[in-house]
Amino acid sequence: MKYSSEYSPPALAGRVDLDLSRNEGRCAGPLATPEVDSSRYPDTSKLRAALAKRFNLDEDRVLLTSGGDGALMRTCLAVLSPGAEAVLPSPTFEMIPRYVDLAGGQARSFPWPSGPLPVDELLALCGPQTELVFVVSPNNPTGAVATAADLERIATALPETLIVLDAAYGEFAEDDLTEKALEFENVVVVRTFSKAWGLAGLRVGYALGSQAWIKRLGASGNPYPVSSASAEIALSRLLYDEVGMRDYVNSIAEERSEFMCVLQSLGFSGAPGSQANFVLARELPAAWIEAALGALGIGVRIFPDNPVLQDALRITLPGNKPEFERLVRALQTAAAPPALLFDLDGVLADVSASYRQAILGTAANFGVTVTPQDVEDAKARGNANDDWALTWMLLREAGVEVSLEEVTSCFEALYQGTVEEPGLRQAESCLVTRELLSGWKRTYALGVVTGRPRADALFFLERFGLADLFDVIVCREDAELKPNPAPVQSALESLGCTSAWMLGDTRDDIESALGAGVLPLGVIAPGANPGPAKQGLMAAGAVTVLESVQGLEEILPCSQ
Repeated sequence: MKYSSEYSPPALAGRVDLDLSRNEGRCAGPLATPEVDSSRYPDTSKLRAALAKRFNLDEDRVLLTSGGDGALMRTCLAVLSPGAEAVLPSPTFEMIPRYVDLAGGQARSFPWPSGPLPVDELLALCGPQTELVFVVSPNNPTGAVATAADLERIATALPETLIVLDAAYGEFAEDDLTEKALEFENVVVVRTFSKAWGLAGLRVGYALGSQAWIKRLGASGNPYPVSSASAEIALSRLLYDEVGMRDYVNSIAEERSEFMCVLQSLGFSGAPGSQANFVLARELPAAWIEAALGALGIGVRIFPDNPVLQDALRITLPGNKPEFERLVRALQTAAAPPALLFDLDGVLADVSASYRQAILGTAANFGVTVTPQDVEDAKARGNANDDWALTWMLLREAGVEVSLEEVTSCFEALYQGTVEEPGLRQAESCLVTRELLSGWKRTYALGVVTGRPRADALFFLERFGLADLFDVIVCREDAELKPNPAPVQSALESLGCTSAWMLGDTRDDIESALGAGVLPLGVIAPGANPGPAKQGLMAAGAVTVLESVQGLEEILPCSQ
């Protein structure tokens, strides 16, 4: 495979403030800014010496690189030439085949989806053209590990081939293979400060190996690959924060075990035996879960271009209790919501000929022409859940000064009607069947969250025989109006739930749901311009936009 474009990290869905997509580690505390002479090229000898001491090596067996990536690229540039082959697992760290390609080599891969390293398959791929073998342990994205016996067998069977042990996640593994690897002249170990040490932004990695191989790798890249400031901070962490690093590694192990149980409780599986700071969740609707978590502010990684990972989601474990609890809640919300909440107008009720017409008619009564598009535009801007106040605002924008009370009185006369003249509310139709709601109620608690007065909400629900299907109905009198999250929070409290999905047709619905930690789904209201409506709802933070409430049936977990 030839790569014609530079690597760029996948874009994250939603408004992410907790990025768990890149396997970054957690720094134990604030980093002190070192005093360095930035006018001079870096002197990184202290960090190199500290690493040599840590692994009981001579200093000439340590090479600092720009992240672990820099060491991996150097191995390819040092060894491969056109026609030479590199053997690597699939799936694995996606930059490795890129570096092989950059060096002009040919990547040959063997499947390693989980479990023990398939050494027989690996060795079977090796031939006269094999110059390089990559063993990534723990492997990315599965977290699977090789053993010391695996490494010894490979290194012994291929004495003329460079074996690269990518141990970027080595601190998280139950057995660190570095010491064993360094017994062999043909093995180079690649490690990094990006993961367990929590210094991904500094780009400090290193290679360990024989004097001859380290000298060769040093000649296969730029000089001074690590800045003075990065080296000083990495040295400080290495010398003085071993306890913090170990505490983080231990917290990851605890979260990993608990998270696997969460996945199983939701009917998903995790790649067994992960020993990294992430879990590869499998057998799930990956794209949907990624989008849903993104809507709730959590970034995770999917692999849409990898055919063997279509059902997989890689989730970095935060190593932090509040963030881990947030992750678990969000995943449970995305995969198994206990409740479904519905806005009324535009979702359950077609109000294009009632409330919307009442706005137009009220404005006309005061001499102002308001179009349906004017109303749609105002709704799209937000803070427009109160149709009385919205009509009043449109009149004021047109230069007509009347009181809110006068506007409300005129609006209500049109909407409610009189004994002699039926009100516009009689023109409302129902957008969902009782049968469909009854089916959902067998699995989920149901609620309505609306800005209507209670009498109007009940009039509609009872008229169409739906009132008894809802466990809670939150109306204008019960809480602040949307986009305030209060009405959604009130519904959750009444239902005894901490999470739910909510369907709404306006920006206010989406923002109210997000503020309450509820997964927001947009619905295009009857009469709305579909293109702009969808764009506005997605921009507000909806995880998806349905053409009608019936579309929910296709994405509910119980329907998949």
